Amino acid sequence: MAKYDYDIAVIGGGAAGLTVTAGAAQLGAKTLLIEKEPALGGDCLHFGCVPSKTLIKSAHVYHTLQHTVGYGLPEVDVPPVDFSRISARIKSVIEKIQVHDSVERFCKLGAKVEFGAPRFIDEHQIELNGQKISAKNWVVATGSSSAAPPFPGLEKTPYLTNKEIFSLDTLPESLIVLGAGPIAVEMAQAFARLGSRVTVIQRSAQILSKEDKDMADIVMAAMEAEGVKFYLGAGIKAVTDLGDERQVELTDNQGKSHLLTASALLVALGRKANIEGLGLEKIGVETGKKGIVVDNRMRTSHSHIYAPGDVNGAYQFTHAAGYEGGIVVSNAVFHLPRKVTYTWMPWATYCDPELASIGMNEKAAKAAGIEYQIWTEKFAENDRAIAEGEERGIIKMILDNSEKPLGVQLTGPRAGDLLGEWVAVFNGKCKLSSLAGAVHPYPTLTEINKRVVGSFFSPKIFSPAVKKGLKFFFNLKGAACEPSSELRGE
Repeated sequence: MAKYDYDIAVIGGGAAGLTVTAGAAQLGAKTLLIEKEPALGGDCLHFGCVPSKTLIKSAHVYHTLQHTVGYGLPEVDVPPVDFSRISARIKSVIEKIQVHDSVERFCKLGAKVEFGAPRFIDEHQIELNGQKISAKNWVVATGSSSAAPPFPGLEKTPYLTNKEIFSLDTLPESLIVLGAGPIAVEMAQAFARLGSRVTVIQRSAQILSKEDKDMADIVMAAMEAEGVKFYLGAGIKAVTDLGDERQVELTDNQGKSHLLTASALLVALGRKANIEGLGLEKIGVETGKKGIVVDNRMRTSHSHIYAPGDVNGAYQFTHAAGYEGGIVVSNAVFHLPRKVTYTWMPWATYCDPELASIGMNEKAAKAAGIEYQIWTEKFAENDRAIAEGEERGIIKMILDNSEKPLGVQLTGPRAGDLLGEWVAVFNGKCKLSSLAGAVHPYPTLTEINKRVVGSFFSPKIFSPAVKKGLKFFFNLKGAACEPSSELRGE
């Protein structure tokens, strides 16, 4: 039997890599974790989820201070933002959470942590900092990074990505955002609320193009009301560095040319897998346009090498990376052939109103050729939403023609949190009738989940046939009040 230095070695200290490392080490496997950056935590902790949500909260509070009158409060004279203080707060939050992803913590779990840039020299061995290290199983969890599109002049123009935008010293007076995916939308709204003049340029005909248009349009309308300007269906012809400003030349969806300038440019047009420099091509690990090719057990073309998380290009969410990391632990340590299933993979975009989804939306159902039916409920009819002045948005439940749930989408206040109930319902195989019969505290936003299911059952329960049957069997006398002809509009 071949002798290896480690039972399992992990390359990448982000969500997927940390999940595998913690699980394998606690189960007794001799585990090595290798990270190229100077600290563990990955993109999510340092340049993604954590700093973005911290910034979004600061922007939300500042926005609320500017709209106190709408809550029956005195108008507040709010001074301009000192972005260096926001950057300092973001840094402090990262440092606080970093403790959870520290070398000391993983050492206590039994895993060794090394820093550096590894490179495979054969299927079981890498070279790291001049040393050769071998492992029986390898996990490549190197994540992804912002992709730079080949726009003419972009390579000569200074621009921001998610790696730079959270550590700015000053708030940009104006900001052009290339792209309208989740990162772009979140940052566009946050910076607009903090005082930047923001313009978003999107290649497709809607923002958040993977979402249903009616849901994305609610978000866009809210952002437009806050001053964000959009160019949809736009083609970028050139990007130019003007010194103190950046210039973008574009063609809009009517074929008209525009020259836009701003003090800063944010590029948020997709992600690319971090696979360069690993030597994967040397050992024959198959890769594709999205990243490393894996099967449903997260195995690469070498069955002892796994690739969970953003690096495989499937679902680029931190929670998806953690889930896939758990699949790796089952297969590599327990030797249980556990497979991934993304049927009920949830996701959320933390704009205001938030947009959250689980399962299929209408776009996905149409693409799959599935006939479906839609049930909706408005936040404007939820008492808690009315009380809080958060009435924008809807919940949309999608069922197939056999009335089996396909998915749920919410655009509204705290949509990401509200989705949690659906995560439990769908993964627990709970019947919709159980949700309809469940008691929710009043007044809460969660009542909207119950209400949308109730709207599905109401026509069945209160149908003319049911009323006729009850009247026959129990001698019910019928309506005690009939609307007047005036109320009926006659």
